[in-house]
Amino acid sequence: MWDLSFAIPSLLILGLLLLFYFSLPRLQICMNSAFLCILVLESAIIIADISASYADDRFDSLPLYGVHLLNTVYFMLFFLRAGALFVYTASVLKLWKQKNALVHILISLPMCICVLLSLASPFLGLIYYIDASGYHKGPCYFLVYICYWLYLFISIITWIKYKNNLKRKRQKLGLLLFLIIMCAGIILRQLFPTILLMDTFCLMAVLSVYLSFENPEFYLERRGNVFNTAAFRDYIEENNGHLSGNIVGIVLRYYSEIRDIYSGSQMDDGLTMIAEYLTAEFPGCNVFYHRRGRFIVFFPKSYDKDDLLSRLTERFNRPWKSDNADLSFDAGFIISELEERVPSAEILLATITSGMDKADFGGSRGTVTINRDDMEANLRNSEIKRLLDASIFNDEVEVFLQPLVDAKTEKIVSAEALCRLFDTEGEIISPGSFIGIAERNGRINELGEQVFEKTCRFVKEHDLLSAGIQCINVNLSPVQFLRSDLDERYSGIVKKYCIDPSMVHLEITEESMIDDSFLQKQLAVMVERGFKFSLDDYGTGYSNLTRLKKCPFKNVKLDMAVVKDYCQSPDDILPTMIKAFKQMGFEVTAEGIEDENVAETMKRIGCDYLQGFYYSKPLPMKEFAIKYL
Repeated sequence: MWDLSFAIPSLLILGLLLLFYFSLPRLQICMNSAFLCILVLESAIIIADISASYADDRFDSLPLYGVHLLNTVYFMLFFLRAGALFVYTASVLKLWKQKNALVHILISLPMCICVLLSLASPFLGLIYYIDASGYHKGPCYFLVYICYWLYLFISIITWIKYKNNLKRKRQKLGLLLFLIIMCAGIILRQLFPTILLMDTFCLMAVLSVYLSFENPEFYLERRGNVFNTAAFRDYIEENNGHLSGNIVGIVLRYYSEIRDIYSGSQMDDGLTMIAEYLTAEFPGCNVFYHRRGRFIVFFPKSYDKDDLLSRLTERFNRPWKSDNADLSFDAGFIISELEERVPSAEILLATITSGMDKADFGGSRGTVTINRDDMEANLRNSEIKRLLDASIFNDEVEVFLQPLVDAKTEKIVSAEALCRLFDTEGEIISPGSFIGIAERNGRINELGEQVFEKTCRFVKEHDLLSAGIQCINVNLSPVQFLRSDLDERYSGIVKKYCIDPSMVHLEITEESMIDDSFLQKQLAVMVERGFKFSLDDYGTGYSNLTRLKKCPFKNVKLDMAVVKDYCQSPDDILPTMIKAFKQMGFEVTAEGIEDENVAETMKRIGCDYLQGFYYSKPLPMKEFAIKYL
């Protein structure tokens, strides 16, 4: 009566999948637990389906209670699988945070009712019954399909509503494919009830989510089978609010240089040895690899922090040896006591990364401790990044202008354009807080272009020359200066507003002068387009008089730290340097002029232009126009 030709191969394939799945470490999160439940249920269902079908075909030669038992177990598992597919869908869509008990009860109720009816069937014959002629469908058999379609419908609606919780297109389509295949399986079961096809389609559905979500290697670092950064994020997000214990970070100092010395293959062997040591030495701890020779380990509170660090330090003081490598590492450590709740996985990871940077590059030879204040600082940076992204997207970055005055006449002759960002309370965010963020996340080019364009628009709309203002200076970030199409983009903006490019001087810092050949090439192209350049923040970087001589700068601006230092401890170095600048044809601007004494001092040693709060703080463009134009 029953055709088992599809079920037995499906069971064998599922067995191989189970074997591979259990052979690798698995991250303890809801999605993986729900998938494991589906794997176990599916294996049990196929076995029960084959066994019950075999028993039904031979009911007259087997004990009746045995036939009833096999059929009852099959239908119970069948209904449990229907509920499990929704649980898996919800866990993939990260709905594990939903704590509404009433919703959970209502969703579980159909499955529970059907399981109870299955248990009662040997006595009441509700789902199935067995008489002298064999196995028959009971009066409530239609619930087999109603229950399944109900959970599929809820799962599909949930996918439609929450699919954007999934970041990757592969994941969205993978989960949808899982649900579609399950639908196809129940349809074929209805059309061909005597052929055990549904188990094969359920196996196909399992494979679809395995390839999209559940392959353990998605969460594993290939070096040593420890978890990767993606696993860290998902683990923190799911367990946030129930975190405890300590985090220890391990940093292999000067990783890039050491990798060049030892070779990539030897370093990979070293990382594998470290990963295997951590997992073996500290069982029950989650170990994550976080790029560039950095490990993050979660330790339960039962571990003593001092003992942990002592054991780790002692081990890293000894070489790491294998058949292919004999390596020594200079390791740095960070430690942090986990609070039950953190702002987010990204904030925690950023805080840990900042601590690791200190342990690596900051020169700290001891253990770096990170705390709530560090977390708050990274949370603030995250908020600044969000505000920056929104302001750039909506073109809401404001431009302020700060006057530059002639040192002899103290009349305004120029101004510097400065970008300003505001928080949700309307307070100004320091440029030092968001410029670095914009450079790191790639938004500095858009930010710089918006400031440049708004400056060009201001020049177009106002007669600066009649007010004695010769130009407005606009800063170029070193990241912007590296753009090969910088001349085309800025020339396009200048042409858009029909202004002379010499009305907008570009300021670059000494950081832009690392590569002499590129510097000369970029300056030459921009100067040919009509732009003029100034060197900003002189005294903080890499430039010297020989290099400056090769550059077509119009002006050199002394950094305020240089100005302050000279005013506190006068010597002959700065006056001599200013004299040299003038002999080379440069004009000199001193910034950071805070009071009359500083102003007079800078005038006396030969500065041409002065800029600072003594003359004016940066003003919004409208206020600047009212006051000076």
